[in-house]
Amino acid sequence: MPYQYYNPNPSGRRVDDCVVRAISKLFDISWEEAYDEVAREGAMMHNMPSANEVWGQYLREHGYSRYTLPNTCPHCTTISEFCKQHPYGRYALCTGTHVVAVIDGYYFDTGDSGDEVIAYFYER
Repeated sequence: MPYQYYNPNPSGRRVDDCVVRAISKLFDISWEEAYDEVAREGAMMHNMPSANEVWGQYLREHGYSRYTLPNTCPHCTTISEFCKQHPYGRYALCTGTHVVAVIDGYYFDTGDSGDEVIAYFYER
């Protein structure tokens, strides 16, 4: 199974922090470091850290490129399917409302989001 539980929140809380969790995992940094990095990017852009353009800009500044996928079935791709098709590499997958880190075919999240359909992803 490609799902791996991951919650780096120092209090163990399950809050709307999927962007921070994904960046923490992709860059192997603490939740606090990831939060500070994305918040700093948001402040420079005068936008919220969780805004797609903010965390997307952060990833692009760190060598990631964005790619789109069809998000209408029968041509849609779920998180689980993406992991099977991409057994190597580091990715940030976005469903439009959720962000998940994928490393070498495993996705890291606080819950099993494998059935969610991907709208776009970032790859380094």
